[in-house]
Amino acid sequence: EVQLQASGGGLVQAGGSLRLSCAVSGFSFDDYALGWFRQAPGKERERLSCVDSTDHGGSTYYVDSVKGRFTISRDIVKNTVYLQMNSLKPEDTAVYYCGAEAKWCSSNINMYKYWGRGTQVTVSS
Repeated sequence: EVQLQASGGGLVQAGGSLRLSCAVSGFSFDDYALGWFRQAPGKERERLSCVDSTDHGGSTYYVDSVKGRFTISRDIVKNTVYLQMNSLKPEDTAVYYCGAEAKWCSSNINMYKYWGRGTQVTVSS
């Protein structure tokens, strides 16, 4: 059974940091790309960062709004993907999700087959 479980959200002041975790089971990083997404109230879900499957190079991608502030990483032993978020801003407030797609990161969110439950991130000013 495929499962993704996101955690690590919380309330933080602007300029602070959080690390989100996405524990995965039922599939391998060799075969699946893992991405982090967020959805703010009244807005569409957006892809923030993604890492290709290991078999397809493991390249990482970031949306411009988080480049230089967020870092995606994987722990293959723990089957966990992380999103380190630094220099947080109030506009980063959203529910954050992790999602998995076969092989490569796609910019099309509808291509992501598996999703974890979201974790709330709130950044106060």
